[in-house]
Amino acid sequence: MSKLFTPYNMASIHLKNRVVMAPMTRTRTLNDVADELVALYYAQRASAGLLITEGLPVSEEGRGYLYTPGLYNETQMQGWRKVTDAVHAKGGRIFAQLWHVGRMSHVSLLPGNQAPVSSGTIPATNTTVFAFTESGEPGAVTPSEPRALETEEVGRITEDFVKSALLAIEAGFDGVEVMAANGFIFDQFLSSQLNTRTDRYGGTVENRQRFLMETIDAISMAIGEDKVAVRLSPFGRIYDLAPYDNEEETWASIASALGQRKLAYVHLYYQPNYNAAPKEADSFKSSFRNVFDGTIIAAGGFNRSIAEEALEKGEVDLVAFGVPYIANPDLVERMQNDWPLAESDRTTYYGISSSPEKGYTDYPAYQLE
Repeated sequence: MSKLFTPYNMASIHLKNRVVMAPMTRTRTLNDVADELVALYYAQRASAGLLITEGLPVSEEGRGYLYTPGLYNETQMQGWRKVTDAVHAKGGRIFAQLWHVGRMSHVSLLPGNQAPVSSGTIPATNTTVFAFTESGEPGAVTPSEPRALETEEVGRITEDFVKSALLAIEAGFDGVEVMAANGFIFDQFLSSQLNTRTDRYGGTVENRQRFLMETIDAISMAIGEDKVAVRLSPFGRIYDLAPYDNEEETWASIASALGQRKLAYVHLYYQPNYNAAPKEADSFKSSFRNVFDGTIIAAGGFNRSIAEEALEKGEVDLVAFGVPYIANPDLVERMQNDWPLAESDRTTYYGISSSPEKGYTDYPAYQLE
């Protein structure tokens, strides 16, 4: 049997295979609360060894996109309990991805039209977020100029992550994944280009990674280290994120720090689909394995054959699939049986419509002729 379909013990959690459904924003919740349709969507895909939710804002301030379900109040927690109950009823396991977008937001989304917060004041200009346009209609807009968090405010963001993690456990999630990838708030602190701070969260590599490590440690204290994970995109070039100075040193330091922690897993987006990643991004995967002996999930453009090769080489323990899961809720069965994969309709990836199930829960499982 292919290693991809063999069971795996991840910390204290038994997974029935090594296939992971990657986190994917789908913007299907009009009131920011997960509902029965969201529960159906995840339950349909519960044959994966592990499901990771779309990014869940940990506060109103952390939101950067319309129609994304949050996890920072009781109502939202109850909504997500419907999801975890549905997934567990199918024998699945599910982690909540906790998200704060930092500068990747717009004043139209934030309380009192306040500015987004970040490590500094440099706006993201060569990208967009999904917010309200000048006419008041939902649409793609350029992120607003951020303000730099005051030193004492950084701990407040960490507290928001802890509160969200506690709600996640109350909602029945098997654990949480801290979103520290793809140019969002933790990447903004890690970046020597965006983080020009002179306090204890800026300057040296150790200072720039302090916010992330403090947050991981605080969540671990609250819910247990074996229920905490983190997602990183080493050498990422997404959402107007410029290369770091001494980037190899930065990621080596982060890898070493994570190697001192016993997390549920580290999720690496290390085979990026973006074109500008340097050659060091590929070599990082082997060096990371040398310093982190816990579970490693890899994501980014995998198919079955590439996933099997990575598993056999021992580079990773689990492999995450994103886009293939949109049109193939039974992706595990299709790959295992060499059944053809359905193609997804990109026009229905995001957004609310009169038929929210379209392109979301209406993709059928494979039918043998």
